[in-house]
Parts: sequence; C-alpha cells; structure tokens
Amino acid sequence: MAESIVELQNVNIYQGESLILSDVNIIVNKAEFVYLVGKTGTGKSSLLKTLYGDLELREGEGKVAGYDLKKMDWKKVPYLRRNLGVVFQDFQLLTDRDVNNNLKFVLKATGWKDEKLMDEKIADVLDKVGLKTKGFKMPFELSGGEQQRIDIARALLNSPKLILADEPTGNLDPETSDEIMQLLFNISRDYGTAVIMATHDYMVVTKFPARTIKTERGKVYDNASISIS
Repeated sequence: MAESIVELQNVNIYQGESLILSDVNIIVNKAEFVYLVGKTGTGKSSLLKTLYGDLELREGEGKVAGYDLKKMDWKKVPYLRRNLGVVFQDFQLLTDRDVNNNLKFVLKATGWKDEKLMDEKIADVLDKVGLKTKGFKMPFELSGGEQQRIDIARALLNSPKLILADEPTGNLDPETSDEIMQLLFNISRDYGTAVIMATHDYMVVTKFPARTIKTERGKVYDNASISIS
C-alpha cells in the first residue's frame, strides 16, 4: 500500500470569507510527481497555502506529511513546515550572505544546533543539486538557474516528505528550465520525495509528463487533460 503524503477530503478552501475552491479531494503518495495547473486566480496558490499551513483549513479533512491540518495552530505550523520544502519562483535568497550561510540560516531557524552536522548537511544538499563548489558564492554571483538550484537545496535541508514548488521555472530560459525539471524529477525518484509543482508553463508539462491536477471555476480536477489554449 502506497504511503500517502497529502490527503484532502471534502475540503473547502477560503480566502477571508470568499470560497475559492470547493469539495477538493486529493491524495498524493510518496515519491509521486504532480503538476498543479490552472489560470491565474483559479486557486492554485490558495491550495498550496493550505498545504503549508498559511491558510487555515476550516471545512473538510486534510493531512499533510502526517499532520492534521484541521488541528494546525501557529505553534504547530513550524513542525509541519520542517517536513516540507517550498521552492519559489523568485528564489528568495538572502542577498547579504553567501550560499552556505543562506542554508545555515534555515537550519538554525528549524532547530539545528551542531555546527559540524549543519556543515555536513549543507555539503550534502549542495551535492544533490550539483553545486557543491558554490557554497562560498554570494547570490548575485550566481546565474538564475544556479539560484533556483540553491532554492531547491534549501528545500531539501530537512529531508522533506513533500516539496511544494510554485512556478519554479517561471523566470528561467528553456534550457535552464529543463535542467531544473530534470533535477526535481530525480529528487522525487531517488529520495522518495513527493513533489507538487504549480506551473503556467504547459510546454514543461508536455515535455515532462506527470499526473496533472487542474483548478478551474472553483473546482479541482484530478488527472486533468490540458490544452495549450
């Protein structure tokens, strides 16, 4: 039996008083790669925010990485997020420190204390994303693709069960975009990490096919077929 990392049943997702998505039912299993597609404003971001505890789950049942979203409060959210990796479109690296210290900042923020273990973990994740010699570089010294790899390395620091990637190829040229996609697929396959990737780029979905979930008119459609229109 596959281990489920995300389970949403009969979930209604709200932003303030507005119902954004209704009757959402999704199961994502360990090591599964899933695209989240849909036009801007159809609820992709609201769905991702619900999964990482930024939006409260008011109606329905939801579990992410073993955590009950219904019982989530501000004290428990950090524990949920230690089991998740979040990758953003705009990298969000700290510009005043080198790569190693960007990664160390996250480890310290999530409770790591031992300097030697932190250094080993940083070397490990940089190796996984193919940048083990770039730890002493400042973010501005890196290309866009390298910065995105660092962002993925940061997401891997706490060996997450799930990576939520929000438009990770949005600011990259096609060749670099392909490299990042290959990296995310490899991480999913090699480390058993589930990946949910929100994207507007249907060329990427066509080139790297995987299960696709679509937000449209307040609903979520699983195994959706997509058209480029």
